[in-house]
Amino acid sequence: MLRTGEATELQGGLRVGPVEAGRWSSGKPPGVLRALAVFAAVRATGVVLLVLTDLNGGRPATRTLAHAWDAVWYLHIAEHGYGTREYLSTFGTVQTDFAFFPLFPLLTRGADAVLPGGAGPAALLVAWAAALAAAWGVYAVGHRLYGTATATFLVVLWALLPQAVVLTLAYSESLFAALAAWALYALLARNWWLAGALAVLAGLTRPTGLAVAAAVVVTAACELVRSRGRGRGPWVAALLAPAGWLGYVLWVGARTGDLLHGYFTVQDAWKSGLDLGVSSLRFLRVLFLYGGKVVYPVSVLLVAAAVVLFCLLCLDRSPRAALPLLVFSGVLVLMVLLLGGPFASKPRFVLPAFPLLIPVARTMARGWRRRRAQVLVVASALACAALPYGVWVAAVVKTPL
Repeated sequence: MLRTGEATELQGGLRVGPVEAGRWSSGKPPGVLRALAVFAAVRATGVVLLVLTDLNGGRPATRTLAHAWDAVWYLHIAEHGYGTREYLSTFGTVQTDFAFFPLFPLLTRGADAVLPGGAGPAALLVAWAAALAAAWGVYAVGHRLYGTATATFLVVLWALLPQAVVLTLAYSESLFAALAAWALYALLARNWWLAGALAVLAGLTRPTGLAVAAAVVVTAACELVRSRGRGRGPWVAALLAPAGWLGYVLWVGARTGDLLHGYFTVQDAWKSGLDLGVSSLRFLRVLFLYGGKVVYPVSVLLVAAAVVLFCLLCLDRSPRAALPLLVFSGVLVLMVLLLGGPFASKPRFVLPAFPLLIPVARTMARGWRRRRAQVLVVASALACAALPYGVWVAAVVKTPL
């Protein structure tokens, strides 16, 4: 049974009020199917718009969905393995496929082996299934801490983010978001073994798997302090959590002949190494002095919004059990700010940090009680702005997504 932090009430079929973390809850939480239906409708609309945009431009229907930017690398790894593709960048560096973590192309290869159509449809199937699993995880976390209303708006807002277009592409963000969301839920439920295992998988999916590992390690450490070191679960979770990320980093190092530095050399070739935000500051200076494409100032606004939302999340009177959400979101935002890489890609890097939307979701849940029409107008306006923008960035703009 869940322990209720305060009385809850029903408003328009949505339960309002926080629920403190307890043990793992069996079965689906109330209202999740409705939230998943809205999520699927929003993202399916985005898929239709992408297909129509490609067809209108004389391209194959799945050109953007399955073959845009990073998707090309993932498909090549799924079909041919690592160490088989290189690219001479405009910086004069040789970029290799070792920059891409293995779990998404591995699952794509598995799906391709049993399904017809090739690696492209297989990758889309993996990405779309993971997106639904991620939305379910987002809802489960929101419902456990804040109730049905906040959880529903949390899923809706996450689906409507401009950068959420990548959830429907052959990218690894949807898989990473699913693993992160369920790892956070496992931490809230104190299911240490599952949290550690999911952190391992997240670390095999994206470099930002470190954020999941940090959430597990910090939460486990706090539990060990509270229990004076008793209990095997927190120890196991803390030791397991970084193993996926560390294992891949060392494997790349071994393959490149430099065990400790090989992976970071690979990332440096992509200009994605740790530079403490120097490249971002240079980019902002150039943008301020000379201007640039619309996608650049919008990207700056989205990253700045993530920073502001994290501050609001810290100030929010959240349940004490929300510590892993704060750690995960904070580390992810910090990595986005301190690592290099194309600035236009940074909004999608912060996409999995769904807890940042909790303060806004809680506000909309409260507004649903008395100002339902206004809330619907705001959500509709966000959809009308975000969906076309996401399609434009993915299928039209010649800027790395």
